[in-house]
Amino acid sequence: MTPLQIPAITKRQLLDYLHCRQGDMQSLLETLVQIETPSTVAASQAPILAVLRRELQRRQFRVRSLSGRKTGGHLFAMADHRRPRQSTQLLVGHCDTVWPLDTLSHIPLKVSEGKLYGPGSYDMKAGLVILLFAVEAVLALRGELAIAPAVLINSDEEIGSGESGRHIRRLAQVCDRALVFEPSLGPRGHLKTARKGVGSFIVTVIGQAAHAGLEPEKGASAILELSHVIQQLFALNDPDRGITVNVGTIDGGIRPNVVAPKSRAVVDVRVLRQADVPPLEAAIRGLQPITPGTRLEITGRIGRPPMEKTPGNQQLWQIAQAAAAELGIAIDQETAGGGSDGNTTSLYAPTLDGLGAIGDGAHAPSEFIYLDSLIERTALVSKLLLAPPIKAEGRRQKAEDRDGEGK
Repeated sequence: MTPLQIPAITKRQLLDYLHCRQGDMQSLLETLVQIETPSTVAASQAPILAVLRRELQRRQFRVRSLSGRKTGGHLFAMADHRRPRQSTQLLVGHCDTVWPLDTLSHIPLKVSEGKLYGPGSYDMKAGLVILLFAVEAVLALRGELAIAPAVLINSDEEIGSGESGRHIRRLAQVCDRALVFEPSLGPRGHLKTARKGVGSFIVTVIGQAAHAGLEPEKGASAILELSHVIQQLFALNDPDRGITVNVGTIDGGIRPNVVAPKSRAVVDVRVLRQADVPPLEAAIRGLQPITPGTRLEITGRIGRPPMEKTPGNQQLWQIAQAAAAELGIAIDQETAGGGSDGNTTSLYAPTLDGLGAIGDGAHAPSEFIYLDSLIERTALVSKLLLAPPIKAEGRRQKAEDRDGEGK
């Protein structure tokens, strides 16, 4: 089906409109930041999802709630004006944050010297504002999009999208492309065209307890064995291939005078290429104990696959470059070490990530965005929304479905 031909929006038209709406953009962001939304408190998501539902409905979306079993649920919205068999572009964002309830009491929202500070402002409530106002600008100035927008806002991204991942996979398989509104990268606001895959493993060592002074020979130290395991795990690091293996926490033992019967390590794994996933998983699961009398129990997997620089992703990046040049914006592409829902959409559809605001301090008390970046990024996204379909050679074949996700 040939897409509807929509006249272009000029730079002047777009910027004039967005500058008129700048105060409302900031106001909505302040509202979202002041609603605390930790991923692990399901009930905390209801107020922000109610606000986002209203905002989507005001922009001509039909909104459906997707309930969660252990999470606060999610929103799916489809453009009300979508024509039969019209191509769709998927817009993905999350409303949950890493911050516990009552964080605002000691890290309050504030505006100072052109920056808005607050927990969740950069990661990624500003991205939600950009998503909403980009759609609004295009509809206000042109009335319709050639490729209809569909929106998925989840409340479990910061804990791995375990429940929302199946919705994201299903939608990405039927969409022309996916735009992900995670924060941009670095002070210049680079877009993310590749991300490392992310996994988590738990290595448990089972030993044998004994009195450390009277009969140490009858014991088998799980802590001693864990020390060997940790060295083997760190030996798997390969910076040249973009592989990082980090033992983040360890615990074990009972008392100083007892040979430790059990110990445990929690391991974070990052990998740049999908081809490296099977051998790396096999190497971790294949670890063998060297301390007599001990054994290993290893669980986990690389749950978020790498987002690679596919032909489709690069086509979408080239479209973004052209749009940025038209707007007089300098952008670049980068690879991010952290995972997002873009890792999932990229398996099925051309994906561009990092379309959120420019700022810094994700997951840190200093988190902020530059307020003037709201206009710049919203203008860029507006242009992307008007872009033609991705060429057929850039489309991914249906990838193997995976159960669950890993942060």
